[in-house]
Amino acid sequence: MGSRPGLAPRATRESAWKEYVGRAAGGDQSGLADLYDESSSLVYSVALRVLGHREDAEEVTLDVYTQVWRTAASYDSSRGTVAAWLVTQARSRAIDRMRARGGRMERERPIVNFVDLEVDAPSPEQESAAGQRRRRVLMALATLSPEQREAIQLAFFSDLTHGELAARLGQPLGTVKSRIRLGMIKLREQLELYA
Repeated sequence: MGSRPGLAPRATRESAWKEYVGRAAGGDQSGLADLYDESSSLVYSVALRVLGHREDAEEVTLDVYTQVWRTAASYDSSRGTVAAWLVTQARSRAIDRMRARGGRMERERPIVNFVDLEVDAPSPEQESAAGQRRRRVLMALATLSPEQREAIQLAFFSDLTHGELAARLGQPLGTVKSRIRLGMIKLREQLELYA
């Protein structure tokens, strides 16, 4: 009795992901990091498909893994696979974000559009909003440990893989992944406080 191609890898993946969720439920940060490394492209692609906006999809992906960290203990394999659980969370959060964005766009729409001017330079309002966002990010970054801040900055601005980051920082791969993951969770929490 032969099996169809592709089933074994999916079963193997599901088994590994269940183990990662179990480790995260027990407070093991590397379990969350391993799950993120192997499944974040799936979560991101679902969010991007719903939202059509890269930055929003990245934020939704971060939201999903923050939620996974907080609720890993409540995952019930009898209700579905880890992949289905992640996809459901990504889709739900993306739809929520899209609705919020739509409501925000509706509230921000000008009542009367007197003149349609093409301007190359950002408006004073845009410059002010960008400055406020920069200040919030800098304040949030300041709350991280120096190690977390360095790992996150390198991860986002140097285009290095986690393995290359570990080599550059002279730290074990698991340590670097944990610093990035925990730093991102803390950043998200801090940015929510400043919002």
